[in-house]
This record gives sequence, C-alpha cells and structure tokens, in this order.
Amino acid sequence: MLIAQVIGVALLGSALLSMLRSVRSDVAVAVSASLGVVLFVLVVSRLADFVTAILGMASAAGMNRVYLDTVLRVVGVAYLAAFGAQVCRDAGEGALAVKVELAGKVLILGMAAPLMFALLDTVLQVLPQ
Repeated sequence: MLIAQVIGVALLGSALLSMLRSVRSDVAVAVSASLGVVLFVLVVSRLADFVTAILGMASAAGMNRVYLDTVLRVVGVAYLAAFGAQVCRDAGEGALAVKVELAGKVLILGMAAPLMFALLDTVLQVLPQ
C-alpha cells in the first residue's frame, strides 16, 4: 500500500530531521529536500497510471487532446510550484517561496490562455449578434 510507504518515509524523515536540525541545520535542509523528492517520486509513479487512464477515456470520447494536455500540464505546474515553494519554506526562505508560487501562477495563466480564448470564442459564436 503506497500510503503506508509514504507515511513511513515521512515519519522516519521527521525523526531524523528533528535530531539533525539541532546539530546541523544546513544538512537538515538538504535532507528535507531529498526526502521530499523521494516522496514525490513514489507518488508520481501512480500519477502516470492516472494520466494514461484519463487520456484513454478522452480518446474514447473523441475529445480534442490539445485541451486535455493543457489541463494536465497546468496541474503538473501547480504541483511542482507547490512542492518547490514548500522546499523553500522548509529552508526558512518564505519570501522565495512566495516568488515560486507567483511564478507558477503566471506560468499557469500563460498556459491556460489558449483554453480561455477558445472558450470565449465558442461563447461568442453561440450568442446572437
């Protein structure tokens, strides 16, 4: 069960970090980031199965894959930006974390713009002139 592995790694990592922070806080930041990457890799393997299933359903429904790809990329950027911001917070860099989150939001806006324009175009075609 994946959640048991995630919780086990997190608990062991927390115990290690609590001891390490008082002795070597610089090393604790690196260990914390490394543990975060390990947990991320554990979960991403399951995420690939989910994406494959979604793409299969979209193909069966005849959905335009460009839109689905964009949505999946937006979700990926959101997860990565949140992860990067949390690593910055763990390192005590709250201001940098806010900038990482802002960068993620700007990138998401840029990636979602074509979807918003296509939706607006569709609405304008439906409305009477």
